[in-house]
Amino acid sequence: MVPRLVATAEAMDLLRRLRGNHGGLMMHQSGGCCDGSSPMCYPAGEFIVGDRDVLLGVLDQRLDVGVVPDSTPDGDDAVPVWISGSQFEAWKHTQLVLDVVPGRGGGFSLETPEGKRFLSRGRAFTEAENASLAASPPLVGADWENGSRPELPTEAQVVAEASDACPVPGQRLT
Repeated sequence: MVPRLVATAEAMDLLRRLRGNHGGLMMHQSGGCCDGSSPMCYPAGEFIVGDRDVLLGVLDQRLDVGVVPDSTPDGDDAVPVWISGSQFEAWKHTQLVLDVVPGRGGGFSLETPEGKRFLSRGRAFTEAENASLAASPPLVGADWENGSRPELPTEAQVVAEASDACPVPGQRLT
């Protein structure tokens, strides 16, 4: 099954740097308010996940580009990435690609002083991918609280660049 979430190598590098400074991490795809729709990075447990928030995936900080995990990450290696239930409904047809660009992060996000900010990019799933994903609904906050965890990904979660996951239409990759 195609993952709902992938990250660029640069995003993973920034997450590893933040883990070194702050310990375990979690992320929440913001739906507006103060920081627009930025992916926000917090120390693990610092953001209260709602019962209906949807788990997009768990980034495995042990992985490099193209590597498929052979075990589930735990502790500080695992970075769960959440989105509100209502926002997920609007974007469930889209794979979130976590990337990094120069700039200042959101006011409450840990990367703010790093000179880089996380950025969400997206790729629309194909009809076949949507059908496959519909057959296996994602976990929500209540599931997580009860100890449920997502299945081990069968595809790589880390791409070299965002264009590897969401190519620009009409642009040929070399």
